[in-house]
Amino acid sequence: MIKSMTGFGRAQKEIDGYVITVELKSVNHRYFEFSSRVPRQYGFLDEKLKSYINSKVSRGKIECYVTIDALDTDTADVVVNHTLANAYVKALKEISTEYNLKEDFGASSISRFPEVLVVRKAEDDEELLWSYVKKVCDEAIERFVAMRTTEGAKMKDDIYSRGQFILECVGYIEERSPQTVKEYNDKLIQRVHDLLGDVSLDESRILQEVAIYADKVAVAEETVRLRSHIDQLNAFIFSDEPVGRKMDFLVQEINRETNTIGSKANDVDIARKVVDIKAEVEKIREQIQNIE
Repeated sequence: MIKSMTGFGRAQKEIDGYVITVELKSVNHRYFEFSSRVPRQYGFLDEKLKSYINSKVSRGKIECYVTIDALDTDTADVVVNHTLANAYVKALKEISTEYNLKEDFGASSISRFPEVLVVRKAEDDEELLWSYVKKVCDEAIERFVAMRTTEGAKMKDDIYSRGQFILECVGYIEERSPQTVKEYNDKLIQRVHDLLGDVSLDESRILQEVAIYADKVAVAEETVRLRSHIDQLNAFIFSDEPVGRKMDFLVQEINRETNTIGSKANDVDIARKVVDIKAEVEKIREQIQNIE
């Protein structure tokens, strides 16, 4: 089943004195693009998260947010981020000087700014902590993928119905195309009669002209390929593999064959069907832009 590239998933667990939250959200993107926000002291998780999520999700712009709170204060340290604290103090002094305000901030005020005080379990085991985060990540990914699958199911139904409509148009073109040749033959004979009156016609010459016309407007090859492309499109939308890029290429081929039919067919009714097909192809293309 195809999946949308739009999704959201969140999970939170308390494991061995840690409260871990993982949140994932994504939008469409041509490739896999990943960004994460984790507490600074756990920066080693960035690449692990990227590789792990990429093994589950192949395409989309993914944003991952992780929070890790240590509850077991007996084995935890409170660490001062002096670089950040110094920056806050400097900024507050600058505000006081610039606006002639009293410097009434103290240590307690500075400590309340984000990430000035960091609670960290002493001697964190990176691999152990990653195993905890991965457990929470698995649950978040499950919800994330479930949402993408639900959206994908709606897109599958829409693309399938549009593909069936295109096949109906192709069927009409296949039925109508031979009729245009017969109509050309009749018009050609009538035109010769109108110009020359009741004289004997060179039937071989008429047949030659009709044959040239029939070859010029023949669209059988294009309609056969269109049917094949739609069959392949249907196979893609029922596939469990990421097929967004393949579908994008396939839609280009469908559009190419449709354009060829439009340029070859010298008939108003067929031209209308070509316009209908192109409208559906464009709507399918819009859907495919958000398929993994």
